Amino acid sequence: MANLINESFTLPCGQILKNRVCKAAMTERIASGDNLANQGHINLYDMWADGDIGILLTGNVQVDRRNLEGPANVVIDKNNYKNQLSNLKEWSAAGTKNNTQLWMQISHAGRQTPGEINSSPMAPSNIRLKIPGKNYGTPVPMTEEDILDVIEKFVFTAKIARETGFTGVQFHSAHGYLLSEFLSPDINNRNDAWGGDIENRARIHLEIIKRCREEVGEDFPISVKMNSADFQKGGFAADDSIIVAKMLENAGVDIIEISGGTYEQPKLIGVDDLTINPERSEQRKESTIAREAYFLEYAKDIRKAVSLPLMVTGGFRTKEGIEDALQSNICQIIGIGRPLCVDPYCIKKMIEGELEILPSFEKTLSLGPSILSPSSPFTIIKAVNAFGAMAWFYQQIKNMAKGLMPNHKQKLLNALRADMKADKLALKDYLNH
Repeated sequence: MANLINESFTLPCGQILKNRVCKAAMTERIASGDNLANQGHINLYDMWADGDIGILLTGNVQVDRRNLEGPANVVIDKNNYKNQLSNLKEWSAAGTKNNTQLWMQISHAGRQTPGEINSSPMAPSNIRLKIPGKNYGTPVPMTEEDILDVIEKFVFTAKIARETGFTGVQFHSAHGYLLSEFLSPDINNRNDAWGGDIENRARIHLEIIKRCREEVGEDFPISVKMNSADFQKGGFAADDSIIVAKMLENAGVDIIEISGGTYEQPKLIGVDDLTINPERSEQRKESTIAREAYFLEYAKDIRKAVSLPLMVTGGFRTKEGIEDALQSNICQIIGIGRPLCVDPYCIKKMIEGELEILPSFEKTLSLGPSILSPSSPFTIIKAVNAFGAMAWFYQQIKNMAKGLMPNHKQKLLNALRADMKADKLALKDYLNH
């Protein structure tokens, strides 16, 4: 078998990656109510940097404290950056050990800001996110001034990332966050320069990249995480993603990460038959679902249109699957997430030949129908299993942030309860600041 996984790779900006694996961004939610980076981030990335991974992508660092993915997110803005400069530098020092790249994923939650944080979040238009059992407010359509301010916020955070020792940035334009909301015609119904045709809907991305390059220079990696599709009727489609990929290449992006789905259509967590809003869902082909890496098929179409490096995240578990994807040249970088919550050193073990299959735990993390009630709809069971599994992995991130190894004995239901409790405490702490 080929061993491309351990080959170095040179990005268009000239930076060299020691191998072809990236720790994919996963929400961490380990900041306190002040939303500052802390010792937990240092511990977590110190551990992952010992795992022989080419790139470590942080969990989404937010640019606006009033528009968060969760109350325990890290926020970097002009009001608080001075209070966390030393911790950011320690975080980057830990995460860049062993010739590791540490990239900051920069994000704005847009309409996906929980209602408890902001009942009137910013978004391109006033179309509210509708998820049963969740509270999301009606968005306030952004003015031109708001949009220009958000562009500057993204650029400022990228500038601080470079100044504090992070070796690259990724702008999060997937999974229904603000930048992807601008791209999605079913969410962005503006009729000004920031809405309408795909060129206008992508304008905010191009402005951020242009301004970022001016601030961080030509030798600093800039990545964009982009949906291959939203998998929603009338949403951002696969054909759109090809057009935007060409724009991003022309704008000087170093690598595009291909993902897909939104909170309403959560293909991002790898559960294809879990749909929050069935009437708006678009189904994927069986051949695509069957693949080990479930977004590789979409990356194949984008590869035909662009020559810049691509990264695919989601579903990779075997060395054979990783090597096949790299050998195909569809993607140059493989994103790995959940296995690194089970074993932070699993990539190193795979590179050294100790294992052929990454640990995942997904198949064992299932409550089963009997845990709920015989009358519970199957969709509820699937949802509890899917989101309970997410909570289990979140708990492992929190363990590692405390300097502990993952707890493989933790049960799914206990993890779900612990995660809900942690969210409540984090929200209370956030509101008190």
